[in-house]
Amino acid sequence: MNVNKERDNSGLDLILESTIAALTASIENGKPTIDLQEVGSIVSVGQGVARISGLTRVKADELAMFPGDKLGVVFNADAREAGVVLLDDDQSLHAGCEVNHTGRVLEVPVGNELIGRVIDAMGRPLDQQGNVNASVLWPVERDAPSIMDRDPVVVPLQTGIKVVDALIPVGRGQRELILGDRQTGKTAIAIDTIINQRGKDVICIYCAIGKQSASVAKIVNDLRNYSAMDYTIVMVTTAEEAPGLQFVAPYAATTMGEYFMEQGRDVLVVFDDLTGHARAYREISLLLRRPPGREAYPGDIFYIHSRLLERSTHLRKELGGGSLTAFPIAETEAQNIAGYIPTNLISITDGQIYLSPHLFQKGVLPAIDVGKSVSRVGGKSQLTAYRSVAGDLRLSYSQFEELEAFSRFGTRLDEQTRKTLERGRRVREVLKQGQSEPISVPEQLSVLLAVNAGIFDEIPVKAVTAAEKAIREKVGEEAPRLCNRICQDQPLTSADRDLILELAASAIQSMRV
Repeated sequence: MNVNKERDNSGLDLILESTIAALTASIENGKPTIDLQEVGSIVSVGQGVARISGLTRVKADELAMFPGDKLGVVFNADAREAGVVLLDDDQSLHAGCEVNHTGRVLEVPVGNELIGRVIDAMGRPLDQQGNVNASVLWPVERDAPSIMDRDPVVVPLQTGIKVVDALIPVGRGQRELILGDRQTGKTAIAIDTIINQRGKDVICIYCAIGKQSASVAKIVNDLRNYSAMDYTIVMVTTAEEAPGLQFVAPYAATTMGEYFMEQGRDVLVVFDDLTGHARAYREISLLLRRPPGREAYPGDIFYIHSRLLERSTHLRKELGGGSLTAFPIAETEAQNIAGYIPTNLISITDGQIYLSPHLFQKGVLPAIDVGKSVSRVGGKSQLTAYRSVAGDLRLSYSQFEELEAFSRFGTRLDEQTRKTLERGRRVREVLKQGQSEPISVPEQLSVLLAVNAGIFDEIPVKAVTAAEKAIREKVGEEAPRLCNRICQDQPLTSADRDLILELAASAIQSMRV
């Protein structure tokens, strides 16, 4: 028995000796370090915001990590507690849950891997096509380019819509507001512009802010049918998602566009719409008990949109020469363009396209009110041929609309007034255009030149659409060299004008035969 006990003791001694040796070696090889982490807790949570305490070193705009890898952004950094806007649902969170600060700001993936994908505001996929394998992350909030880093807007962004390209031209790097009442075709103009960028080397980003899932699904389907998803990124935040996610969506979309802009490429970003974005920010601010101002919006409501839209620009050639064009969309109520949010956006942007419900009800589509629409910098980027053709069209069309309104009060009109009204009605008919039917620049110019020259005057108004189609086909088939020169921004000569008018008259004559 004693012999066995001695053997057991000797075995234990060997184990202890080996353990001590291993511990001694590990201590000699590396000194242990103590990692201190500050942990906070949730005081209250609900409706997309949380109040947390215990994180004394947390900073504004810092990411906070909640249980289940849920994220939030610190909006209020008060003395005793911090207000956090959640970027995920709060159903599993409750008072007492631990919160950690990450020491970093909100970042989103950028790069070519995002093109053709449908994602949320965090860059997570929504299209069931696998993960977004983007290795580069950029912060959502970035400084706008300085004044000396910008170049004037000189290159046109063709929308394919006659009334816009001719009367309210848009340039690459411009901020053009689209506003109007509900269901007047604001989104349709933006989507048609995206479709028209096919083959023009422009990256498009459509950012839906608080939209209905069904309407976004229809937009994605239309983009796929017209092969526009090959160069488009669709970012979606629906109305049922957290208001914090709706708030960061346009900034994230702009960051993704800036990546391509800094590579020297041209980008178009559509924000649909910033009225909903302002409402989401108002909801967040009121929940965090920030002081309300006019219409319960916080005092910095102007700043959140100005710091967003100022990031759109045309960079200097030394910086790559890229551009980021912004199409913010705003909703008016009862045609009140003097509302709080619309006037803020009008003062920030470089012009606006206003859609009238009265024109929409009359069947004038797109329902763009030329008199209330303006482009402050796009005229310098318009093609030379356009300026010579459409220079007087805007003024004459606005005068026609006023004359038409006054003519309703009188029955006897002189011959000149009658001719002006008849010409104006045909111009309005020519400016009509179906949805998702973009028209090339040479075809637009040929039709506008023909209507200015009075070739449509003897045609019944109902036959104008068919005549327009015949002229476009005739010019495209028989004057391809002229079409190429127009696209290359060469001016129209008198011989070019005569050729277009001759082809237009021939097309009209063939219709009559």
